[in-house]
Amino acid sequence: MKCLFLFALLFLKTSLLLAQQVMPLYEGNIPNYKSSTDEEKTVIGADSILRIEAVQKPTLTIYLPAKEKANGTAVVICPGGGYKILAFDKEGTWVAKKLNEWGVAAFVLKYRIPNDKWMLHKEIGPLQDAQRAIQIVRQNFKQWNIDINRVGIMGFSAGGHLASTAATHYSKSYIDNSGKISLRPDFQILLYPVISFKDSIAHMGSRENLIGKNAPDEMINEYSNELQVNATSPPAFLIHATDDKTVNVLNSIYYYEALLKNKVSVEMHIYEKGGHGFGLYNKTTKDNWMDRLYNWMQAKGWLDKK
Repeated sequence: MKCLFLFALLFLKTSLLLAQQVMPLYEGNIPNYKSSTDEEKTVIGADSILRIEAVQKPTLTIYLPAKEKANGTAVVICPGGGYKILAFDKEGTWVAKKLNEWGVAAFVLKYRIPNDKWMLHKEIGPLQDAQRAIQIVRQNFKQWNIDINRVGIMGFSAGGHLASTAATHYSKSYIDNSGKISLRPDFQILLYPVISFKDSIAHMGSRENLIGKNAPDEMINEYSNELQVNATSPPAFLIHATDDKTVNVLNSIYYYEALLKNKVSVEMHIYEKGGHGFGLYNKTTKDNWMDRLYNWMQAKGWLDKK
């Protein structure tokens, strides 16, 4: 009976996903790809959360707001999962639907899981996909009624590491960008993000999955994004919980300090409790972090209609 229920739930979630427009991230050959016998898997756990494993062919799921609500702002969403899986609905599609209510176009990125089996250089694979997603959104700004100067990126946990990597490594294109489209996000929204790969506060699972167990110091520093902030980094909004035992809250604090040092606009909210991976709702408090995000975006003018 339980298996039947899970199958029905998976069918329903997959049907809802297919109701949205899903497009492949790349036309033709996928960069940095090598063939593998491994296959992508979609799994619903006992917690009813949809997770995707072994992603090799990245996609973008498009959520457009009602025309009468659309304000021109867009957000690329990077679900978390330790660079091992993607918590695709809890930290992706559910968030996209909420952003649509605010008039914001949302794009859930199914980025490749870094793995030597299907990547030539696994450390750049997710970043390539994030850059390509930003590129696609800006390329299609007319079709999707988007302001090319209001394209942000959002990430949860390891997806927050990917989002902050895109927000600090945009000066170098890791994809074909002959049209010279800006790959810099206009803002970044990071939820309990992995930021640093330094031994003292790193989420080792994310670090090892992305850059390997024996990565040289240069690579550790390169992907410790608090070290990559500069004066042109995009404005940031950060959420974390003090009692997060998976990703140390110092990841957000150090990133906040780096942004402050470089005079980059930043707002941070740290809850006393909430742990890790609370998604849309931190059940330990009546305060809704999405309300804080709404207020921040409104104050920045990103919810004003263009």
